[in-house]
This record gives sequence, C-alpha cells and structure tokens, in this order.
Amino acid sequence: MVDDLSTELSATTIPGGGFEYERRFFCRELPDAICSDGQPTLIVQSYYVHSDNYALRVRVKSNSLNLAMTPDLDARAVLREYRDAFRSATVTVKGPSVGGTRYEAEQQIDARYGVELILRGGDVLIKNRITVWVGEDGWHLDVFGGTNAPLIIAEAERSTPVTNLVIPRFCITEITDQRRFSNDDLSWQPFATWSAEFEHELATEGPQFQQMFGRNRFEDE
Repeated sequence: MVDDLSTELSATTIPGGGFEYERRFFCRELPDAICSDGQPTLIVQSYYVHSDNYALRVRVKSNSLNLAMTPDLDARAVLREYRDAFRSATVTVKGPSVGGTRYEAEQQIDARYGVELILRGGDVLIKNRITVWVGEDGWHLDVFGGTNAPLIIAEAERSTPVTNLVIPRFCITEITDQRRFSNDDLSWQPFATWSAEFEHELATEGPQFQQMFGRNRFEDE
C-alpha cells in the first residue's frame, strides 16, 4: 500500500515537464502511529542552481538505510560510507513556486552518477521521507538531519490544486509560500541559522493557514 502511494505521488511529477501541486506545513513532531505506517526513504540531494526560486537538483534515495536525523549528520559522509545503498537517482529542474503550484521536470539517472555528482558539488541536504495516507490524502512527511535538524515538514500533494484540505493535528502552521522552507533554500540557508527568528514569529503572530485553497478543514472537526 505504501509503495502504491509513493508511485501515485511521484506521478504528480511529469518526466517531460509539468506542474506539481502541494501544500506544506511546519510540524514539531509526528505521531508514532503515523510513522509506523511507512518505511522511511533516506534522501540526499544537492542543488546546483537556486536563484529567484529556480532550481536544478540532483537527488539520490535509499530504502535500506535507517539513520537518525541528528544535527551532526553529514550528508556527504553518509554518501561516502553507504554509496552502494543508494539505488535510485534523478535530476530535476524546478520553476518558481506560486500558490502551491510549481513547474517541475524530472529525469532518472544511474544512481552511481547521482552519488558522484553530489559528492562533487552543489549545496546539499539530507532527510528521511515517510509517505503515508492521512485522512483523505497522501502525504510526504520529511524529517531533516544535519544543520536542518530538527525541522519536520509535511506536504500534501495532488495531481490538481490542493483545495478543501483536511489538515492533520500535527501541522502547526502553513508554510506553502514561504521560500525559506523550500528545500532549495534550506540547502544553503539551513533551518538552524534562522529557527529562533521563526519561533519568535510563530509565538507573536500565531499559526497561519492559507485561505485561497477553499475551505480549510481540521482533523476532528
């Protein structure tokens, strides 16, 4: 079931180029019951372009490694030690994100070359991704390591705009259009460098949820 969901969500990215639709949320922790539903996928990715919200990314994945996402985790050291565990890789071009919509074109490449490219350049990050059903939608739950720890981001993805969403309780505030939370920005300006500023904003302004995507529904309403 989880593999089917991962395939379905991956289909929102069109190999020849298309648009992905998502809403993204900041989380403090994930329920144990949800985490146990999905096997984490270890992702290491490097951004060779990240300017004006355009990006060029190389990503490698492993479904066999189970690493804790600690602040001292070094993404490239992980690649050097476990390079044979990474069995899939992609090169992806991304356009600007506006209102939860972003152009994306993706191409599979040999995982060996993906690893070597990341070892040789770009701004890199590491994370565990859990893909699960939560209510009516498939969600990507990203737990970041290294200088982005202890950041957790939840993404609801669909093949059409994400409207009338049921928002889980573990989603603290919406960050859909906050560029600082994009993976491309996190690769060179990690969460640890501005988390205190964000926490102050959250305490002062309170949680925020976009109103442009239809009716927001919250769990247990």
